Parts: sequence; structure tokens; C-alpha cells
Amino acid sequence: MQLRARLFSIGVTALAAIPLALIGPAEASHATALPAQATARSCATAKAGFASCKAVVRTDIVAAKSVSPQATPSGYGPAQLQSAYSLPSSTAGGGRTVAIVDAYDDPTAEADLGVYRSQFGLPACTTANGCFKKIDQNGGTSYPRTNGGWAQEISLDIDMVSAICPNCHILLVEAKSASFANLGAAVNRAAATSGVVAISNSYGGSDASDATYGSYYNHPGIAVTASSGDNGYGASYPASSHYVTAVGGTTLNTASTSRGWTETAWSGAGSGCSAYNTALTAAASFGTGCAKRAEADVSAVANPSTGVAVYDSTAYQGLSGWLVFGGTSVSSPIIASVYGLAGNTASIDNNYPYTHSTSLWDVTSGSNGTCPTTQWCNARAGWDGPTGLGTPNGIGAF
Repeated sequence: MQLRARLFSIGVTALAAIPLALIGPAEASHATALPAQATARSCATAKAGFASCKAVVRTDIVAAKSVSPQATPSGYGPAQLQSAYSLPSSTAGGGRTVAIVDAYDDPTAEADLGVYRSQFGLPACTTANGCFKKIDQNGGTSYPRTNGGWAQEISLDIDMVSAICPNCHILLVEAKSASFANLGAAVNRAAATSGVVAISNSYGGSDASDATYGSYYNHPGIAVTASSGDNGYGASYPASSHYVTAVGGTTLNTASTSRGWTETAWSGAGSGCSAYNTALTAAASFGTGCAKRAEADVSAVANPSTGVAVYDSTAYQGLSGWLVFGGTSVSSPIIASVYGLAGNTASIDNNYPYTHSTSLWDVTSGSNGTCPTTQWCNARAGWDGPTGLGTPNGIGAF
């Protein structure tokens, strides 16, 4: 039976009302403002040379430990996401692998994935049936230490691959730390694995140079996606790399239109111009206003207020079970999985969405703050910083 997820109707409160005990001592000292709602970041702000995951969890929704088959978790599920983006998820993606790169170990990743897929009537994806594989950055099973915040990120990422491309295989590569050196080694490991067509990176740090880190993300024939960030205007690496598809974020709501959905720019979506990296060739005609790499390229849902259902049993910040997540950690694996559905990565690169932008839903309203040039932080017709060229309308742009 096809289940439909619904958003839980509940009043939201300001982030300032969240007790510091809920955020946790390590995160409290690094926390930055989020849009007004009860949320917490899964990972602390990154120091130089390191990345932070971009998952944002709702804390105003009581986490359910289990949901009966007749009920549905809060947050959007596979049916809603596939509908919003007009995706051929039931028929496409077979024989392809989407890789997820994250830091640290999620010891319950496979079991939690099983709960998510069972709840939404998706086919089992396990180590035993060859659909799911978890490795360390060296390709083995010497997994790093557990980190609850990154475990939330991992659950979010693999659930989004399941939601968008349930026929795809999933490779989870766990880096031993959140340094770019270790995360980059994990990306290289993913790229060297047979069958991988897309790699999602739901993390970021300060804008950096491809001269330093670019070799980790330059993998022709594989779509590498990266979250644009959750702090509004300001470039983030690896989204600012010349070699990746930078993924921004939207607010996604149902609407009485032929599409059935409407989107605006999410106020937290990262955007901006890299100070270091070369612009994409195909972006030149879109008036980005950036002398170098413009961010983002495309986007998908990221606002926690219109967030997605995720199952994670590795408790963190007092939360476990069915949770609702936002952040551009949602949008990056969604777009990687759309690349998986399309199956074109062997012959295209990250310029492709620019030459096929008519196959995207253009997002023309909303803002992520103030900036020197209007289009860097305000949605408009055509390209803009928070949402890029727009969101998937089928797989034609990928």
C-alpha cells in the first residue's frame, strides 16, 4: 500500500527558546542563527580545514519511536518528493549506485534504512541482497568512531537516496574525521568503486581553492553534488568547487496548481561567489555577476518547516526515532539521486543543467538575506544564488 507522508501541523517557536542542553555543549559555543523555528544543527561550525554537516533537525516535533503501518511519520516522504519533482522513481535507476560520503560512523545505518524503506513500502536495501554497502575511507570495515550528529546526517542522506531513487544501490563511505583530507579520501574511494554514478556531499566549510582540495572532487563521468550551506549568503566549499554541482535550498509547499506544488528560496540556503575557483563555462550567459564560480547551480527542498521524514535510532541531543530534517543536507542527496535516475553522468558534466534549464522548475521568489548584488541572495527568473537554475522537473536537466 502506498503511504502518503504529511506535514505535522504544529506551531513553531523561535530558536532562542531551545535550551542549550538540547543543543549540546559542543554545539552551543558555535551555534549561529537559524530561521525562526524550533530547530538544532546536527553538527557544529567547522574550523579551518574541516567541514560541518548541513543537517538541521526539527525539535518542536516529538520523535516517534515507531509508526504503525496505518499511520505516517511527520515530514515529506518518497511519494511527495517524487510528485513534487515529477520523477520516474519507480522505473529508473536500476543497476546504478549513489554514494554518500560523511564523517564518522553511524552504527545503525543499515537497520535504520530498513525501517525507513519498510515504512514507505520501498524494496529492501541490505548488505545481504547487495543493495547497501558501508565501507571506511580505505575501502574496508575498520569504521571510525561513532558521532551522533553525523549519524543523523548519514540517516538523512541514505533515506533521501531511497526516496528519490529506490532502485539505486547505496554506497556509504565513512571518513575517519570531518577534515577535508579525510572526507576527500572518502570521495576518492567512492569514485573508485564500480557502479557509482553520483556522490553526495552534505557538508561544507569556508570557501577554499580547488588548487588545495579539487583533486578530491574532480571525477569526470560521476556527478558530484555538494550542499550550498545553511547560513544564507556566503560561499561554501566544496559547493564552490569548479568540479561539483552546487545544490541550494527551497521551501516546498502544496499548491492548487497544475504542478500541485510551489517553491520559494529558503532563507538559510547558501549562495555566493568563490574567491578562488573558475566559473562554469555555461553559466556565463545567465548573468550570475560572479567573476569566478557562482553558487548554487540547482536546488531542492531544504527548509525544516517543510522538511522530510527520516528514521535514525542513534540518539543525539536527546532525539531518536522518526525525525523531521531540513538543511541543504536534504537537497544534495536528492539531486545526486536525480542524477542516478537520469543515468547520463558518463557523458555529461556540471554544465549540463545550464544547457537544459527548461527542464527545471524556476524558483522566482524568496531570499536568503542581503548581499552586494541582488541575484546573489534573491530568487528571480533564471539563475539566482539561493536556488540556482531551479529544481528538478523530471530528469531532463541531469
